[in-house]
Amino acid sequence: MGYEQIKVEVSGGVMEITLNRPDRLNAWTGQMGHELITAFDASDADDDVRAVIVTGAGVGSARAPTSSPAARPSTTGHAVRPTPCRATTAAN
Repeated sequence: MGYEQIKVEVSGGVMEITLNRPDRLNAWTGQMGHELITAFDASDADDDVRAVIVTGAGVGSARAPTSSPAARPSTTGHAVRPTPCRATTAAN
């Protein structure tokens, strides 16, 4: 399968998946998610793949979804960090 937002290479039993949107600091998109699922499914179906490495192209690392305010570039020069979610549990 051809990918638009990721690159996939397999060598020596290792699949390397590279998030490939360096112009957008590899910000997550729905399409990227679908492509990753397809790549992981391919790794699962290939008995020769023993490990998967996920990395990002360019200087940016993987970021939050582009629809999230956390994925928007900061205008202050400070890092933008998403607020962590709190796990909830049902009362006994």
